[in-house]
Amino acid sequence: MAFTAADVKKLREMTSVGMMECKKALTEADGDFDKAIELLREKGLAKAAKKAGRIAAEGIVCAKVCADCGVGAVIEVNSETDFVAKNADFQKFVSDLADVVIKENPADIDALKACKMGDVTVEGATQEKVLTIGENIQIRRFERYDANTVNVSYTHMGGVIGVLVGLEVSENLRGNATVLELGKDIGMQAAAMNPAFMDKSDVDEVTLAKEKEILLAQALEENKTAAKPKPEQIIHKMVEGRIGKYYEENCLLQQAFVKENKVSVEEHIKAVAKELGGEIKLVKCTRFEKGEGIEKKVDDFAAEVAAMAK
Repeated sequence: MAFTAADVKKLREMTSVGMMECKKALTEADGDFDKAIELLREKGLAKAAKKAGRIAAEGIVCAKVCADCGVGAVIEVNSETDFVAKNADFQKFVSDLADVVIKENPADIDALKACKMGDVTVEGATQEKVLTIGENIQIRRFERYDANTVNVSYTHMGGVIGVLVGLEVSENLRGNATVLELGKDIGMQAAAMNPAFMDKSDVDEVTLAKEKEILLAQALEENKTAAKPKPEQIIHKMVEGRIGKYYEENCLLQQAFVKENKVSVEEHIKAVAKELGGEIKLVKCTRFEKGEGIEKKVDDFAAEVAAMAK
C-alpha cells in the first residue's frame, strides 16, 4: 500500500514521533497506519512520544569552533530538568550535535534531524536519549558560521548562555592570539549585557519610532513639572539626544566596553586593529540563553494537594 508525505505528517501528528521514524514505520507497515503505530510502540518510540508533550525549558547551550576548519556553531538543546542538563552524557550529546552542525551544515532543525550521528540519524539518537534519560529532549535552535570569518565561541555558566562571534579581519591577523582574545571579550560582553541589536544601523524603523514615542511622552511629562518649561521644539531635540543613550544600552557596538567602560565596543575594536596594524570588523554575533522565551510550567503544590483531598 503506497503512502504520501501527507500520511507521514498525519502519523507524526498522531504519535508525536519524528518525521523520519514515521516514514520508516509506514514503509515497513506498507502504508498501514495501525501497523505503523504498533511498530513505533514496539520500538519504544511511543513512550518517547508521551514525553514529547512535556515542557522542556531547561537544558544547555553549546558554542564551539572547529580547531581544524574554523567553522563555528552554537546550539540550544532543552531538557525538562536542570538535573539532566548537568548530566555528562547529555552534555556530550549536545556537543556532538554542535559537531554535526559544523560538519554537515544543515539548513534547519528538520535537516539536522535527518543528518547522520554515528550509525543513526540525529532524530534517532535524540529518541534514544529520551528513552535512556527519561525526559523530553528538544533540539530548539542553532546557528553556524562559515570559516570566511574568524569565529570565536564563549560559553557562560556551563551552558546557560552561549555566544558565537564572527570577525572579519585582514589576512595578516588571521590566527592572531590578540584577535581571538578580542573575540572572547566581545562574547563575554554579549553574554553579560544581552544587547538587542549588534549595531545601531540594525535597529528597525518600527522599534525606533516606538522608542521615540516613549521618550517624547517622558520628556513632555517631565516638562510639565519643570521649574522652567522648555519650548516644544527643544523637547524634540532632547528626544533625539536620548536616542543616542538607547543605542548605548541596546546595541552591542555602541555599548560601553565591559573591560574599559570609557570606550565603546566599537572604539575598542578599532584600537586593537590599529595596534596590530590590520583591519578588524565585527560582522556577526549570536547569543542563545537557555530556555529564553519558553513558558515554563509553574507547579502549584497546594492546589494539587487540595484537588487530591476532594
